[in-house]
Amino acid sequence: MKSKGFIPYKGQSYSAEETQKRAKSYYDYMNARRSLRFFSNKPVKKSVIHDLIMTASSAPSGAHKQPWTFCAIQNTVMKSKIRIAAEKEEYENYHGRMSEDWLEDLSAFGTDWNKEFIDIAPWIIIMLRKSYDLIDGKKSKNYYVQESAGIAAGFLISAIHNAGLVTLTHTPSPMNFLSNLLDRPSNEKPFLLLPVGYPTEDAVVPDLERKKEEEVIIWFD
Repeated sequence: MKSKGFIPYKGQSYSAEETQKRAKSYYDYMNARRSLRFFSNKPVKKSVIHDLIMTASSAPSGAHKQPWTFCAIQNTVMKSKIRIAAEKEEYENYHGRMSEDWLEDLSAFGTDWNKEFIDIAPWIIIMLRKSYDLIDGKKSKNYYVQESAGIAAGFLISAIHNAGLVTLTHTPSPMNFLSNLLDRPSNEKPFLLLPVGYPTEDAVVPDLERKKEEEVIIWFD
């Protein structure tokens, strides 16, 4: 049955065998994804960043409100300002705000308050969630904003990996300084900071394992 405002769905359809093959292939591909802190300054085209962000913006959202804005930053002066402000907050985190348990859990990653990747990576993407929209000066409510932004962030990370690039999910807390530096309106709140680029030739990652299937799946066959 067709209704006004609807159009035919034109999706992909595969045989059962091809479906299984594609599911396993994509799992293997994504399971090789890693968060990285060692970025090359090798340039990445603006058009690539555009397509990555538009992939993220294709994510599902509450009532199709698409409650997000992405700031793509290549400007070295702006990146430097962001790094200085982010390191100020992170220094406070590592020297008093974080609990001993939190610091212990982070020790395996070899991370600290220094965030030089903000300067080095060719692009920084700041994702902001929109608690409401402003239409002709009036507030328009958005729904499931946190959940929608999280899904879009996942789309973005997957797209970055698919392009042969690397990223890191960085959440310098509190993040209000990003709103001020980027001159964003009050309905937009920083959600995530992602450096995007190529890895250095000598990049390393922690020797970690992901949870096994029995730890993350409960079957009700």
